[in-house]
Amino acid sequence: MVEYLPPPRTLLSGLAMVESARWHDGRLWFAHWGVGEVVAVDMDGNAEVMAAGPPRMGWSLDWLPDGRLVTTGPEVTRREPDGTPVTHCEQGGNEIVLDPRGHMYVNGFDFDFLGGGAPEPGWINLVAADGSYRQVADGIEFPNGMVVTPDGSTLVVAESFAGRLSAFDIREDGALTGRRVWAQDLGPDGICVDAESAIWTQTADTAAHAGDPDAPAGACVRVLDGGRITHRIETELPCFAVTLGGPEGRHLFLLCNEFEGVDQLQAVQSRRSARILVTEAPVPGAN
Repeated sequence: MVEYLPPPRTLLSGLAMVESARWHDGRLWFAHWGVGEVVAVDMDGNAEVMAAGPPRMGWSLDWLPDGRLVTTGPEVTRREPDGTPVTHCEQGGNEIVLDPRGHMYVNGFDFDFLGGGAPEPGWINLVAADGSYRQVADGIEFPNGMVVTPDGSTLVVAESFAGRLSAFDIREDGALTGRRVWAQDLGPDGICVDAESAIWTQTADTAAHAGDPDAPAGACVRVLDGGRITHRIETELPCFAVTLGGPEGRHLFLLCNEFEGVDQLQAVQSRRSARILVTEAPVPGAN
């Protein structure tokens, strides 16, 4: 039986478009798309701009093992301790994740999504410390959020166009092997993993996917390897990304945006209707 989480409260509102949720150094960090900002907000809703981000859609953020902030986009950019932006890798991308060994994975695609280009399968690159990179996976149907399980053994990527989560075994050298389906019949975008290796992801039984006006605008579920769903939360706006954090790691943050199609993104952003919600989760985050 699926359990429902407590109704969420609004942590922050009046935002253009929010993505790439991360809990870091006692605050929730996120990518403020359409504004080009990396923003951090505390549990009381006090927000602070931490760095500039790309002035475009489709970028994410994470941190190197030494604590330097990195963002994706046309290239992978790192921020030096004094805040200076430096190109870390000339090949950028969409989402990013680092594993416990420090391997950096960046995914992306090569068609013009925002311009209405014909879809083409995407890829995952492994980026080395010196900025060089090599492709370690391909054939990804619109790669989106990525996570690594707490033991560092498995990378899971959201394939948004295929409605599934796909898993790979991580080898010692960072190569990805043993591709398999973690869960399917979903609507995955930005995802997160908890301490029990369950993944929070968006579902496909929402109004936008099902065409049912009575369906919720947004919904996220906690899904186990193999596809069993244990918990669920619904939202009044579509949910684009989730992460776990808070003082004990048991708060689930939901980054929600209006969505009226790719051709209406600028109009949606100008309304500043995006918001960040938070509720309590049954299992703390992986970190």
